[in-house]
Amino acid sequence: MTDNAMMDCFGFRSVESSDFVNVDGCFVDKEVLPFYNKLKERLAEDGFALRLESGYRPFERQLSIWNRKASGELKLLDANGVPMERPADEEKLMYVILTWSALPGASRHHLGSDLDVVDGNACPEGYEVQLTPAECNGMFAPFHQKLTQLMDSGDAFGFSRVFVPGRGKIQPEQWHIAHLPTSRKRLENFSLTELRRIYERTDIACKSALLDNLDRLAEDYIYPYFI
Repeated sequence: MTDNAMMDCFGFRSVESSDFVNVDGCFVDKEVLPFYNKLKERLAEDGFALRLESGYRPFERQLSIWNRKASGELKLLDANGVPMERPADEEKLMYVILTWSALPGASRHHLGSDLDVVDGNACPEGYEVQLTPAECNGMFAPFHQKLTQLMDSGDAFGFSRVFVPGRGKIQPEQWHIAHLPTSRKRLENFSLTELRRIYERTDIACKSALLDNLDRLAEDYIYPYFI
């Protein structure tokens, strides 16, 4: 495939684009940066150190995550975040991956407005963050409680959680926050038709299952999160 073909369905942007800035080693849409800094300052008032674990991901990065999970190179987790065996059936494997990973080309991380965050002050020295429910309910619980408070009171500078209980079939992710005023502009470019075309010409694991079920997948794993 050519570089131009390796694009997401929100419109191609590379990390070299002037649209992005580097924060904590991750790339973020430059429109989001002022609001991220304000949120960081607000959380610091209560002793939290907002730290970015993941930001913008191009199509190639999300595809790599998907394919490595399908091959067994990356571990698969069940709905409780517990490692599980790799299903032999392609369709079952597809749904297991979707429990915690977005469809390549339709991930909100392609927007540049969505961030995976933790409290740097709560991380023991040398600790490798996993982004799991156990962390959110353990070492990062006070941090997420404060985030919830700020979001509920409208004091989170436009940030909100997208992957929440009762919305679609992706498991809740407290660590994933989105700057909605920015992401809504990016979502306007999405095309399910283009996503199908991309899959048809891409070496993606579970391709047959994805193409056969794409319309239903969109209703359960894509559109519910376009808020």
